[in-house]
Amino acid sequence: MKDYFAIQWHITDYCDQRCKHCYIFSEGHPFLVTTPMDKLTHILQDILSLCDKINRLPYIYLTGGDPILHPNFWQLLELFHKHNVRFAIMGNPFHLTEENCKRMRDLGCVKYQVSLDGLEKTHDMFRKPGSFKATLKAIDTIKNSGMWVAVMSTVSKTNAKEIPELIELMDKLGVDVYAVGRYCPTNTHKAYDPNIHMAPLEYKAYMDSCYEKYEKLKDSKTTYQLKDHLWTLYLYEKGLFNPQKDLPNNAIIDGCNMGRNHITILPTGDVYACRRMDSKVGNIFENDLYTLWTSTKYDEYRQYDKFIKCNKCELKAYCRGCPSVTFGYTHNMYDADPQCWKEIKE
Repeated sequence: MKDYFAIQWHITDYCDQRCKHCYIFSEGHPFLVTTPMDKLTHILQDILSLCDKINRLPYIYLTGGDPILHPNFWQLLELFHKHNVRFAIMGNPFHLTEENCKRMRDLGCVKYQVSLDGLEKTHDMFRKPGSFKATLKAIDTIKNSGMWVAVMSTVSKTNAKEIPELIELMDKLGVDVYAVGRYCPTNTHKAYDPNIHMAPLEYKAYMDSCYEKYEKLKDSKTTYQLKDHLWTLYLYEKGLFNPQKDLPNNAIIDGCNMGRNHITILPTGDVYACRRMDSKVGNIFENDLYTLWTSTKYDEYRQYDKFIKCNKCELKAYCRGCPSVTFGYTHNMYDADPQCWKEIKE
């Protein structure tokens, strides 16, 4: 079977919420963009062409804003169904009626992802009042439709102590997949905000509290995805991860998928190596995806020997932390990950 190639496709900036850590609104946004239907069709054909040329299967993560607010949302899903494209949706809980979820599932949506960024008070502070209860209700609706339900949390010092309780809540709710990603600063001033920033050992202590819950719930039907690549370091130090020895010098086995098997497309047609940082490589309406994917501009995100700290680490092929979080702190994705606690001997 061919490997999947992930496409995070933002089709509109319009959204019911103004989340405090949103990339669209956190630094102000002069106008909101929605990709028109003719351009959506163009992009889909280009995605299929790229995957054919690189011998991969497309896996589209449709998002926004909230993709269901796009005026041609259902028309696009019909096209996915026509081309037998595997896809998931990442959106808000507010429009997830039983009818809408069943229709998504019938058109081939495999998974719907919502967010919980803490317990009720904290989550509603990040998102908007009523969002927490709406999300819990939506989880049941998604499950009943036959789609997998995934929940994503964004962790910072603000909500880190609530994540272990959320882990247990996911088990009680019967969520299929739960993952936690680190807050990615949208400017360097926010990076070291004492209410947000977690020092390396503080972050490791947070991981300890999560690991305790994961061990307790290891027989849960919920898959607890260790999204943060620093989990590789964590498990390595516990003796639970053994890196392969005698790898070729530039071998990359795991870690960040940027430049390896992932692209992001914005409503403007801009193509990014990663949505979580300034990483524009071109525009799909000016160059096709294959041209962009094989360009020297994209190769900037495949220069693994440039990672200042990771290049000296035995886990380089598997970890490399999170370049986008690093970029948010330093504006240099190759710098040392700000939460990595590993000491590297020169």
